[in-house]
Amino acid sequence: MSQQNHPLIIGIVVGEASGDLLGAGLMQALRRRFPDAVFQGIGGPKMLAEGFESLFPQDRLAVMGLVEPLARLPELLRIRRHLRLHFLRVRPQVFIGIDSPDFNLDLELALRNSGIKTVHYVSPSVWAWRQGRIKKISRAVDLMLTLLPFEADFYRQNKVPVAYVGHPLADAIPLQPDPAAAIEALQLGNDSEQLSNELQTKKIIALLPGSRAAEVARMGPLFWQVAEYCAAKQKNLVFLVPSASAARHQQLEEQLRELSSPLPIYLLEGQSHKIMEAADVVVMASGTTTLEAMLFKRPMIIVYKVADFTYKLLSHLVKVKFIGLPNLLANKAVVPEFIQERATPVAIGDALLNYLNNPSTTKKLTATFEDLHVQLKQNSDEQAADAISALIRGGAGQ
Repeated sequence: MSQQNHPLIIGIVVGEASGDLLGAGLMQALRRRFPDAVFQGIGGPKMLAEGFESLFPQDRLAVMGLVEPLARLPELLRIRRHLRLHFLRVRPQVFIGIDSPDFNLDLELALRNSGIKTVHYVSPSVWAWRQGRIKKISRAVDLMLTLLPFEADFYRQNKVPVAYVGHPLADAIPLQPDPAAAIEALQLGNDSEQLSNELQTKKIIALLPGSRAAEVARMGPLFWQVAEYCAAKQKNLVFLVPSASAARHQQLEEQLRELSSPLPIYLLEGQSHKIMEAADVVVMASGTTTLEAMLFKRPMIIVYKVADFTYKLLSHLVKVKFIGLPNLLANKAVVPEFIQERATPVAIGDALLNYLNNPSTTKKLTATFEDLHVQLKQNSDEQAADAISALIRGGAGQ
């Protein structure tokens, strides 16, 4: 296909809201390099606002858990077949699968086998578990774009072309947090006079038991026990809990109503970033929020607890020493992790109180988090666009 007679086509497929955000930023950066490029595939509302041509609604790929993907499998296979035939016909200069590896890697493999250059943006956790997947990835992609530096090291060791582009959250969150402004924003956003007073006079503890129903069911009761233990030990504490959705808000409300004695716990709709930024300490279930708390320079405690059978299975598969991203990035235990049987109210509560009563520990941790933030702040949209541009023009990964 002659580029003189046809527009440059860039295929992109995203399956989740986080991918839509990445895709929109990437489109803006790529359009600065290729002003006449046509972007098509599957994208969300942010990408559509940038002029993306979506062949299917993005939410048709947004499936989670074990049962839903199986129930939706025929539809997902039809969508992937349609995309494969479409891109084989139009022959994009590059195809970019953003996250959603279970869907995208097979599509990337088919397109690459036909001679179309392929990129996968956001590494699967292949460095942590199921490392055998690296063989398929090496066949499927011309270039892997990673958000974290240790991910890129893993691909280099396995001879997969890779570019580390940094994390978009590190670009979005300021290097210097402003807890006072966050507290003020929380006060303005709530009409509770009691909460407003407590935010000014007490130590703020953020409790984030998770964003999914099963996670909240498992972690919520443990977190309320931690709050009860700490409130009995130290009187100047207030606990803030952000709800990730209306369904989680209702679930959390029901759990809190069942507490045997009243506690200074306030459930707020959303506002997780403001709550983390305002907090003196954050207690959270393991996940992306550990990175967010690190970027807000907040002392944190990471908790992970699953069914015993699941844990025994995962413990044989997982190949990393830590589960929290701050510890993985630092390659050492900079924040405490309480996993499975170690995740008790007393152990977590004592670690929380230790932060509050040892300011020097917090100060040292803040300096470590600043260094890690700088490491991740790479202007990821531009870095990713540079790497993809080099691939389109015949270059290779770093």
